[in-house]
Amino acid sequence: MSKLDQFPIARRWPATNPEIIQLYGLPTPNGVKVSIALEEMALPYEPHLVDIMKNESWTEEFLALNPNGKIPVIIDPDGPDGEPLGLYESNAILLYLAEKTGKLIPADRRGQLAVRQWLFLQAAHIGPMFGQVGFFHKFAGKEIEDKRPRDRFVGESKRMLKLLEDALADGRPWLMGEDFTIAECACLGWVRNLIGFYEAGELVDFAALTHVPRWLEAGLARPAVQKGLATPARPA
Repeated sequence: MSKLDQFPIARRWPATNPEIIQLYGLPTPNGVKVSIALEEMALPYEPHLVDIMKNESWTEEFLALNPNGKIPVIIDPDGPDGEPLGLYESNAILLYLAEKTGKLIPADRRGQLAVRQWLFLQAAHIGPMFGQVGFFHKFAGKEIEDKRPRDRFVGESKRMLKLLEDALADGRPWLMGEDFTIAECACLGWVRNLIGFYEAGELVDFAALTHVPRWLEAGLARPAVQKGLATPARPA
C-alpha cells in the first residue's frame, strides 16, 4: 500500500514514484516558487500538471488537499515523524522544505526570521499588487475607463520594487546577502511576470531601477531556476 493512497489528489494524478515528493502545479508566479526551490535544493520530486484553465484545481480531488483551490500543493511521503504530509500555500511549502533540508535558509535564527519577513511581504504585498497590475493593464480590467484602480496598484507596485531595490543597494547579490534563499524563490517569478507576461515594465518605471534588474538577470540565469520556471511542463 502506497503512502499516497490516503490522498484523493494522488488518485487523479497518479505517482510514478510514490516514494518522492509529489508536486501539483503549473508554471505561474506562485507555482514556480516551489519548483524552483525543489530544483535548487536538488530534491527528488515528481511534477504533475494541474491545468487551472480547465478548473482542475477546483475538482473534488484537488480540494481535498487544498480547500482554497489554488496551486501549488505538495505531498511529501516522508513528512514529520516519517508520515506523509500534504501541504498547500506556496510560501508555507517553501518554509517547510527549507526547514526540512536546511537549504536556502540562513543557519542563524536572526537570518531565519529575516527571510520569513520576505515571505510574508511577498505573499501580502508583492504578489497581490503585481497581480492587480496585470489585471488592470493586460486583462479584462484594461477596458475600465477609470484608471484610478490601475494607478493605485501601479503606485503600490513601484513601492514594492523600491523595497527590493533598497534591499539590494549595498551591492549584495541576493536579498539575504551572499546566499540565494527562499526569498528569491518567492519573489523572482513575480518580478519576471510583471515586466514580462504582464508587459508592465514601462508602467512601473522598471528601467529606472539598477539593482532589481541585476538581481533578476542573475536569478533567471541559474540553471535550477530555469528548470523550475518550466516545471510542470505546460501542454504543447
